[in-house]
Amino acid sequence: MLKDTLKVKNLVMKYGKSYLNTGSSSVQIALLTRKINYLQKHFILHKEDHCGRKGLLNMVSRRRKLLDYLKSNQYENYLFLIKKLGLRH
Repeated sequence: MLKDTLKVKNLVMKYGKSYLNTGSSSVQIALLTRKINYLQKHFILHKEDHCGRKGLLNMVSRRRKLLDYLKSNQYENYLFLIKKLGLRH
């Protein structure tokens, strides 16, 4: 559990301006991406987990909305984030 908390704090420090800046769009996108990547690995083993799949789709939708917001308001930050997280090809 401590290891997971440290990973989250590292993400907040990396994409936020301070360790307290957990509400910024960049930090939220990074945290959602981390959760989405974990769930993708989960569904390889658990193909019948339909409730979890719905949660995954909700997270993807929320991340998409945050990315759209970031693209319209802070385009440079948007480009940095998608490059760093590897979201677009």
